Amino acid sequence: MDLKTDLKKALAELRKEKQRKFDQTVDLIINLQKFDVKKSNINLFASVPHKIKDKKIGGFLEAKNKNVPAITPEEFKKYSDKKLLKKLISKYDYFIAQASLMPKVAATFGRVLGPTGKMPSPQMGILMNVDDKAIAELKTKINNSVKLKVKEACVKLAIGKQSMKDEDIIENALGVYNALLKSLPRNLENIRNIEIKFTMSKPQKIKIR
Repeated sequence: MDLKTDLKKALAELRKEKQRKFDQTVDLIINLQKFDVKKSNINLFASVPHKIKDKKIGGFLEAKNKNVPAITPEEFKKYSDKKLLKKLISKYDYFIAQASLMPKVAATFGRVLGPTGKMPSPQMGILMNVDDKAIAELKTKINNSVKLKVKEACVKLAIGKQSMKDEDIIENALGVYNALLKSLPRNLENIRNIEIKFTMSKPQKIKIR
């Protein structure tokens, strides 16, 4: 099957729809079949070649840093206040942490950060060395990735913005699709179909043949 061509056609159809006053998000929906959510725990980061948006990244570091807003160990105590903690978590899309602080971060913030998917993880957010280059590389990696967590027989996530070029949206869609495909127990057999839509549009369905 040529998914690339099908995605191109689907985007052409979506672009014929009424223009909205805002830059709509492009959602990719992958519908699964013959897939047991309880047995197969899929939780991964898929990298996309084109940044969807700049994520707000916060850090848990030993010292303040010009590259990232940092929460230092002496500030951890104040986050036992639930209101402050809630505010902090809603302010950032993701957190990075210095490796030496991870046990403290897990103890102080893990219970709340874990369920939101913002907890620094070895795959994505732990710094061995805190230097400009390491932080810049990690921020780029986070900005160019999307989290895939399969909780039901359907995966829906944002892969771009309407203002992006079709080619870039398609490359992002393929990046996500291929990453998921590799981690499905029965690969292509587990995929029923794909849909792509803008925020306010009806989805365009793509058959997997």
